[in-house]
Amino acid sequence: MTTGQQPATAPQMPPEDDGQLPSLAEQMADQLGGWRGLVESSIPVLVFVLANIVGDLRPAVIASVGVAVLIAVARLAQRRPVRHAVNGLVGIAIGAFIAWRTGDERDFYLPGILYGIAYGVALLISAAIRQPLVGWIWSVLVAKGRSEWRDDPRLVRTFTQLTVLWGVVWLAKVGVQAGLYLAHQDTALGVARLVLGYPPYALLLLITVWTVRRVTRQGAPRPLPGA
Repeated sequence: MTTGQQPATAPQMPPEDDGQLPSLAEQMADQLGGWRGLVESSIPVLVFVLANIVGDLRPAVIASVGVAVLIAVARLAQRRPVRHAVNGLVGIAIGAFIAWRTGDERDFYLPGILYGIAYGVALLISAAIRQPLVGWIWSVLVAKGRSEWRDDPRLVRTFTQLTVLWGVVWLAKVGVQAGLYLAHQDTALGVARLVLGYPPYALLLLITVWTVRRVTRQGAPRPLPGA
């Protein structure tokens, strides 16, 4: 985050060179699960889309859930982190259950659409009440639970702006999916789910990490000449 000792009036952000915080690349890799996490999270949806095109709904549901379970089991067997795999499995299982019960393949994507709407609205509300959700998530995932950013107007403003950006992008991409859902464009909806999944998320995450690190560096005192 910052380098050097913060002034007494500034929030005490953990210094980068003490190794307390991961690098930008490490933060990105952790949140995205690395390239393997990106690929594994997309495979069950891709399987569902392809199986539903060439076959029927129920085989597509079974295939997508089966692939998601295999990915989670493989990670467990290899003693790898399973957070991303489990999250993906839960999302796939809920969508598959609803689609199975209704018999409508587009309902496979309904939980993701509803979650996206709720998440986007929550982001904008948190920014409106000056409790930016991106800032609190940063505190938990990056700053080891520290929330001194609340005492720095620059960081409060930065996290508020970033939260608005996340909320607008989230509602825009879920709006596209909702439109396709209402239009019964099942195959296009599956493609949109893949295209509008990790790419926008990765870009937002990169912007967030870069912006916060730049702002905190600007607030760090410059070393005295000869120090």
